[in-house]
Amino acid sequence: MQKSRLIGVVVGILVIVILFGYFLVYRPYENIKAKGMVLVASAKELKATISQNNIDLLNAKMNKFVSQYQDFENAAKAVYWASFIPYISDFKNGVEGGQYAVAAAQETVVAITPYADLIGFKKGATSFVERSSEDRLQTAVLTLDKVLGKLDTISGDIEQARLHFNKIDPSRYPEKIGNTVVRANITNVLTQFEGLASLFVDAKPLIKNLPAIFGKDKEKTYLLLFQNDKELRATGGFLTSTAVFQIKDGKMTIKNSEDIYSLDNSISDHPVAPREILTYHLNVNRFYIRDSNLSPDLPTSVALFNSLYKNSNQRVNYDGIITIDSKVLVDMLTIFGDTEADGVVFSSKTDKRCDCAQVLYQLFDMVDRPTGYIRENRKGILGDLMYQLFYKAIGFSPSKYWGTLAQEMFKDLQEKHIQLYFTDPALEAAADKLNFAGRIKNPAGDFLDIVNVNFAGAKSNLFVSEAVTSDTKFNNGQTQRTVSVEYRNPYPHSDCNLQHGNLCLNATLRNWVRLYVPQGSKLVDFQGSMKKVQTYDELGHTVFEGYLEVPTQGMAKINVSYTLPANFNANNYQLYLEKQAGTDNQKYTVTINGRKAFDGILNIDKEVR
Repeated sequence: MQKSRLIGVVVGILVIVILFGYFLVYRPYENIKAKGMVLVASAKELKATISQNNIDLLNAKMNKFVSQYQDFENAAKAVYWASFIPYISDFKNGVEGGQYAVAAAQETVVAITPYADLIGFKKGATSFVERSSEDRLQTAVLTLDKVLGKLDTISGDIEQARLHFNKIDPSRYPEKIGNTVVRANITNVLTQFEGLASLFVDAKPLIKNLPAIFGKDKEKTYLLLFQNDKELRATGGFLTSTAVFQIKDGKMTIKNSEDIYSLDNSISDHPVAPREILTYHLNVNRFYIRDSNLSPDLPTSVALFNSLYKNSNQRVNYDGIITIDSKVLVDMLTIFGDTEADGVVFSSKTDKRCDCAQVLYQLFDMVDRPTGYIRENRKGILGDLMYQLFYKAIGFSPSKYWGTLAQEMFKDLQEKHIQLYFTDPALEAAADKLNFAGRIKNPAGDFLDIVNVNFAGAKSNLFVSEAVTSDTKFNNGQTQRTVSVEYRNPYPHSDCNLQHGNLCLNATLRNWVRLYVPQGSKLVDFQGSMKKVQTYDELGHTVFEGYLEVPTQGMAKINVSYTLPANFNANNYQLYLEKQAGTDNQKYTVTINGRKAFDGILNIDKEVR
């Protein structure tokens, strides 16, 4: 009797457990799975719609996605009762954080809808494309305030999403389940969102000030400096030409455009050149504006620029400086196609004479080829070309090019092919937060910035490649560093005889090189320098300075060994690699205690752990 009663109790418990599992676990799981599959399909549709630049279709797909996310969240709530289980708690935080992220996305679409045609989205009927080119940017600027009114709401949703996602712990998940990578995928998603959220927070002050930057209510004056990165200098390239433009309520006018030599000639008396120029430059003993960007820290170089510019009779009071290099020109010509300026057609297509973009060879040919006559404003052509590209940009329907142009310009800002300097401290701080201001960083960990300067080495940076090897070893409480840089130029020497009138592009690279490392580092050895090695402190770092020459169809190499200050150790070691502005496709191989930590191209600043 007791045995039968015991069996009955056990059977009853099993039935309860099965019913409990079915109604509270299995059915919710199946429902969540089904809703999740629908949501994934909807997300793919939404992603495909974004690329079509159709705001009406995007609104429809976004509303559909929001509705289906709500269905998914309602299904997910059925298991929240088990949030005491860490995995269910992570799931709950993921779903709730996702809801805030979706809300931010929807708010963004709602905010831009009335002005969609201004930022490259097609709408039904719009008068914007019927406006004159001169009126289009003005219309865009005058509506920015209305779009930015939602910025705080969107920012709040993103912050709430971040708070939920930060509660998820990827370390509690297995690396793999079968062939499916689990832990790394979770970490990657969370890292990407954190980066996006941080970028949005950092960009917010600059975005909010865009109307003011574009001259809303008050005219702004900006100085555009073109840097020839094929003749590399500390801030990105040799200062080749300048343009002064003014903007009021989005309407832009070019005040003047000229080559840098004309600007230098407007100064009656140039001071004696500083030590760096006297030591490393060729036959230059006076300080010119064209050589003023000696520091890799843009604000520091701007101060040197201003020390000379203030004596020019062409000086203007500017609100900011924008530096660009040749990659920006090539990117814009790639988007807009061949463009004519002053009767010359410029293109992004490859020119076999230099194995580079035609626009570069054409500019070098116009600017640098010796002639038997005086060529007026020889480098002012760059300002004219930029002027034509600007009006070509606003002359098209925004839905055709503006989205692509914005993406490329943002990429060029990240890669330091465009840099910003503002006289307004608040704007300068906002640009610096986004790493758009060209400032040398001072991170808490290890630091490396290799700065190369081409002093009278023709345009050889067009042909020279660099490969950097960085090695860190921890030995008896001491951190030992070795950095090697190999320079190769496989191309033949140009005919640089001025009497022959040929274009001198490739010649021996005369390279002044500096390594910025953590302050207090001690130099052990510097091999490969052709001049006496200098060691000093600058910009919060210790600097190791040398000089080398890279022959055509040859190579040169430096090898630098040093020790870090005592506060560096294996437990918290991290290395911040700072990219020099104007450089492209620099190959880096980084090893830490024998383990390869990074092997690739350094196109943006990177932290290696």
